[in-house]
Amino acid sequence: MNAVHLGPLAVPLGPLILLGSLLIGSAVGWWAGRARQTNVEPLLWNVLIIGVLAARAAFVLLYFDIYKKDPWNILDIRDGGFLIVPGVSAAAALAGWYAWRKRERRKVFLHSVAAGAAFWVIGTIIPPILQNDPAQIPQAQLLGLHGKPVHLSMMAGKPMVVNLWATWCPPCRREMPTLRDAQRRNPDIHFVFINQGETADAVRAYLDANSLNLQNVLLDSDLQIGKETGARAMPTTLFFDAQGKLIDRRLGELSEATLEQRIEAMRHSK
Repeated sequence: MNAVHLGPLAVPLGPLILLGSLLIGSAVGWWAGRARQTNVEPLLWNVLIIGVLAARAAFVLLYFDIYKKDPWNILDIRDGGFLIVPGVSAAAALAGWYAWRKRERRKVFLHSVAAGAAFWVIGTIIPPILQNDPAQIPQAQLLGLHGKPVHLSMMAGKPMVVNLWATWCPPCRREMPTLRDAQRRNPDIHFVFINQGETADAVRAYLDANSLNLQNVLLDSDLQIGKETGARAMPTTLFFDAQGKLIDRRLGELSEATLEQRIEAMRHSK
């Protein structure tokens, strides 16, 4: 499970876990500090904000050659571009500084941080263990734009990026040029674009109207791939290594940088 589904809305799990950590930490801080009338919530907010900013800054620096093409994209955190280790390190450093400097609130603050951190660790570790992802490439039969049956297993032997999309989906439309360019740059990787629930005529018309020359555009009229992989929202992008093992997935729009990060990880997967 990498998202919480509220009707047609899918909310990525990561931000919810962070928010839950803050709420748990604040609740513990309120409980532990009520007798002393000690409020540590502003300190917790500062720790969270610094951690997020550090995680984003580290990611941007790592992929600065990409972000410098359009610096405004640095502010678009919807692409999910964060590095956990620098973020956690910065948050821990600030928490340690607060614990040293704010002696009158130290005990309450440390209880709050411990509770919030425990919630974050559990929320980060448990979902991947429980996630019912397919161990291998989905087996559902798909159709090419000309009606020929296709199975993803026919493309085994190379790493594979599988994008589930629809023409009516705004983030799908926005990320399509990024995926197209990546397909051109990486001939050693299969990029597969599986349209969800639309006709061949509708897909061809959209691709032609937007000058999108893509290889491996397939149709999944019965949404079988989405059902098989648990992908209930779009865009969802699945990353398989050369052995056909699912190593990552992304719910939501990809930027050039976050796509490059996952391609690098896919290439180095054993």
